[in-house]
Amino acid sequence: MPCNFFPIYLTAEKYTAMGKDWHRGCFKCTECKSSIAQGAESVHLGKPYCKTCYAKVHGPKGVHSSGASQSYVHK
Repeated sequence: MPCNFFPIYLTAEKYTAMGKDWHRGCFKCTECKSSIAQGAESVHLGKPYCKTCYAKVHGPKGVHSSGASQSYVHK
């Protein structure tokens, strides 16, 4: 996934994330393919995610995600 297609000549093009060098336009979310700002990525199994997609795909699930039809209230 890091940029191996062509060299990064200018420092302005260089984007270092996850211990690798990327072109700014090549560092994208695995899920939605949107560009991720430096330092704003979440990583799961070596793949970058934007915060929104990471929470959606790998975040905690709510009560209703298990098929429960109502919330439970302690009495």
